[in-house]
Amino acid sequence: MAELRTPREPGDWTIARPPRRRTPARILVFAAAFMLIATACGGGATPSPTSQPTASQPGESVAPTDAGPLGEVTIGSNYSDQVPKDAFQAMMDYCAGEANVTPKINTVEHGAFQDSLNSYLQGTPDDVFTWFAGYRMRFFAAQGLSTPISDVWETAGANYSDAFKQASTGDDGEQYFIPMYNYPWVVIYRKSLFADNGYTIPTTWAEFKTLAADIQADALVPLAFADKDGWPAMGTFDILNMRQNGYQFHVDLMAGKEKWTDSRVKDVFNLWKELLPFTQPNALGRTWQEGAQSMINKEAAMYFLGTFAGEQAADPAVHDDLDFFPFPVLGNEWDSELAIDAPIDGLMLSKAPANPEAAKALLACVATGPAQLEFLASSPNNVAAAKDADTSSYSPFQKKMAEIIGNSKAIAQFLDRDTRPDFAGGNGMQAFLQNFLNDPDQDLDTFLGTIQSFYDSLPPQ
Repeated sequence: MAELRTPREPGDWTIARPPRRRTPARILVFAAAFMLIATACGGGATPSPTSQPTASQPGESVAPTDAGPLGEVTIGSNYSDQVPKDAFQAMMDYCAGEANVTPKINTVEHGAFQDSLNSYLQGTPDDVFTWFAGYRMRFFAAQGLSTPISDVWETAGANYSDAFKQASTGDDGEQYFIPMYNYPWVVIYRKSLFADNGYTIPTTWAEFKTLAADIQADALVPLAFADKDGWPAMGTFDILNMRQNGYQFHVDLMAGKEKWTDSRVKDVFNLWKELLPFTQPNALGRTWQEGAQSMINKEAAMYFLGTFAGEQAADPAVHDDLDFFPFPVLGNEWDSELAIDAPIDGLMLSKAPANPEAAKALLACVATGPAQLEFLASSPNNVAAAKDADTSSYSPFQKKMAEIIGNSKAIAQFLDRDTRPDFAGGNGMQAFLQNFLNDPDQDLDTFLGTIQSFYDSLPPQ
C-alpha cells in the first residue's frame, strides 16, 4: 500500500503526554510474546510460573528476550488525517520499544482504505491493519481474511471488559480484534457561541427544532452538514432510526432481518425531512472536515458527528471551548435506551502475516493503557478501551465522552460497520442516502423499495 499524504497541516497540539509507565506494559507485552513464541517453538508447552511474567506482578522489570528484535511488522493504516496519523505514529513508536519490533506504517486515505479493504485483504495485505469492531470485523473473519488472535487475548483479555471482548469476537468464538479506543456520535457546539446567544441545551425533539429555528433567526446555520465522503450521513440515519424505532430494530435492519420497505423506516426518513431545513445546504460538496470547520468558526452552531470532529480544532483554546450533548429523544418508548453510535477502532491480523510473532507482540502492546494513552495524547477526542489506562489525564471533553457512553443502554458501531460491506459501500447505502439528500421529496415508498431490491440482489454470505 503506497502512502497517501493529506494536504492539511498538522494541528498545533500542546497537550503533554502522560509519563510513560513502561513496566506494566512490558509485563503484558512480553508475557504475550513469550506465550506466543513458546507455543510456536515448543508445540504448545506451558512455561513454568517463574518464567512467565503477568500483569499481576506490578513493579517487576522485564528485560527484552535474548532472541533480540522480533523484526519488522507492516501495518496498513487508514489514519490519513494529520492529527490521528501523528497519534498512531506515536503509539507505534512506543510499541516499537515495548514489544521489541519495528513497525512500518503504510497509510492510505481513510475513505479509499475503507471502500477497498475487501480486495486489499484478498491480495497481499500488510501484517496488521486498522479496522473496526462489529459486523464487518466478523464478516472478514468469517471469510478467512483475518487470523484469529485468541492467543493474544489469553493475556490481553484481562485488560478489557466483557463488552469489548464480545465486540472483538467472530462468529466462530475466536477473537480477531484488539480495541484501541471508542468515541460517541453527539451534537457538538462552541460553548462561547451558546453563551453569547443565550442558547440552552435541548433534550427533546421539539426543543431541538425550536433551538434550530432560533439559531436560524440569528442568521446562523443551525446544523453543519457534510456528506461528500459518502459515510457521514449514515450517522444521522443511525441516530434517527434508533430514536424512532429502538436499537434492536436498527441492528436487525442492518443485519437484513427487517425490511427497508417497513413503514417504520419510512417514518425515519420523514423525521429526517423535518430536520433538513435547518442543515447546511450543499452537503454533498462538503467534506466532514469542512463541516467541522464551519462549526469551529461559528458559521454553524452545531454539528452532529463523532467526537473526532475535535481534531479540526487545532488551537487548544478553541478545543477547550467545544462541548457536546446527546442527540435529543423523541418522547417515545425508546427514550430510556439513550442508544448511540460509539464505534470501536482497533487492529486486526491479516490472513497470512509475514511475521506473526512480531505482529502479535505488537498487538499485545496496543492492548495496554500506556500505549493507548500515547495515541490519545495527540488526539484527545476518544477514550481508551484498556482497563489500565490512567484516566486522570483525561480532559473534561474526554470525561464527558466516557460519561455519555456509560449512560447509554444500547451502543451501535455505525451503519457501515453494522452491515455487510457490499451493502454499505459506494454502490449501496452511501449512494442511496446521497440520493435522498439530493431529492428528499421523492416518493419514499419507491425509494425504500429500491434499497430493499438492492439488498435482496446481493449474493448469499
